[in-house]
Amino acid sequence: MRLIAIGRGRAGPEAVLFARYAARLRPVLALTELAEAVGAPAEIRRREGAALLAALPREAFAVALDKGGQAPDSLELAGLVERWLGNSRPLCFLIGGAEGLDPGVLARADAVLSLGRPTWPHLLARVLLAEQLYRARSIAAGHPYHRG
Repeated sequence: MRLIAIGRGRAGPEAVLFARYAARLRPVLALTELAEAVGAPAEIRRREGAALLAALPREAFAVALDKGGQAPDSLELAGLVERWLGNSRPLCFLIGGAEGLDPGVLARADAVLSLGRPTWPHLLARVLLAEQLYRARSIAAGHPYHRG
């Protein structure tokens, strides 16, 4: 699995938490960071969208994180992740920058996932995604991490 995200992480508690969950996952969650664009909001979305799509393997199953996406509970997410992993395509998650995702990224996405209604700082969104993926994989494996 791979997370492709706009923005560069820095040392701190968010990076530590992300690394902890990403390393526990099987398959491991690899991180690709892309530079933030500059300009007017529409231009930023366009440039960052182009960078996300360029970093996405052509055959990947792409899951975009967007507030308008599906917001499954943990058990539902576990089922989705297992189905996505079972389709024999690289599973990639996409997190945009501060201006959000370009419509082209959303159009390319095979699924759109929401981490809920609040707006999360991008570094925390990475942590939330990694933890929820770890929880989903734990549920699928029958591990007691998730206590419902």
